[in-house]
Amino acid sequence: MLRLDAELNKDIIIELKKPLGKLYPDFEDAVDEIKSSEFLISVGDATFANLTKYELYPNIGIIDNLIQRKNHTHEIIRAEHILKVDNPAGTITDDLWETIGKALELSNSGECYVIEVAGEEDLAVLPCILMANPETTILYGQPNEGLVLLKVSDMKDKAQKLIDGFIEE
Repeated sequence: MLRLDAELNKDIIIELKKPLGKLYPDFEDAVDEIKSSEFLISVGDATFANLTKYELYPNIGIIDNLIQRKNHTHEIIRAEHILKVDNPAGTITDDLWETIGKALELSNSGECYVIEVAGEEDLAVLPCILMANPETTILYGQPNEGLVLLKVSDMKDKAQKLIDGFIEE
């Protein structure tokens, strides 16, 4: 398991608070680029909810049923395949890595897979970047700022650098 420590990983935490891709203050402004994505991963409940509002469905959606630490339930999840995983806040568990890998493998069939995280899904963006194909688009919410859209090919080195700074337990 990889863990972030508030004291030991201050620089990484500061970097993770910055958008890793292009920030769209309004979700609507990103819709055309989202539609043109070859393979789409969404991380976060608000991002998933915004996608479904526009009848857009990611290949993989990662949620924890919380939006800004408040309970949230999705009225409609159009996915027959829901994978469950435990991942405490501030960590990336081996189970999360494995479940993302499984979802990436299975979603090649074109069906939507939802990973429901008990704990926190925020850091799932990093293993997604490292494991997904370079042409993959990843979406996640930047709290109180908007939607971040990133291309995996642009972020692999940065994601690896950030992961390398975590504490291994």
